Amino acid sequence: MPWKGRLGHGTCAGVTAEDIRITLVAMERKIEGRDVTESQIDKWVDEAEKGYDPEWLRPRMGRPVRAGGTSKVVPVRLTDAELEAVMARAEREHLNRSDAIRRALAEWASAS
Repeated sequence: MPWKGRLGHGTCAGVTAEDIRITLVAMERKIEGRDVTESQIDKWVDEAEKGYDPEWLRPRMGRPVRAGGTSKVVPVRLTDAELEAVMARAEREHLNRSDAIRRALAEWASAS
């Protein structure tokens, strides 16, 4: 059933649904500049539906896994003074901020 009302207001005020024409243009599908065909997409769908080896799917990009395995992001709020102190020591010891904080936590956790 066609919509017979009027569209909203503003620049479209008074325009009926019958006044609108939509032209669909075929989109190009490319990966790394190469055309991707419907046939290729169908092959990928079939492959995905069969399932993948979990070992093949494990993450390969991004940050390297730390020695203890996967790690979690733990947001911590620091004052400007605390962060400046961390950064000053990290610079003196030629560490990045994350490594400096990890080292400080390890020292604190191992202290008796």
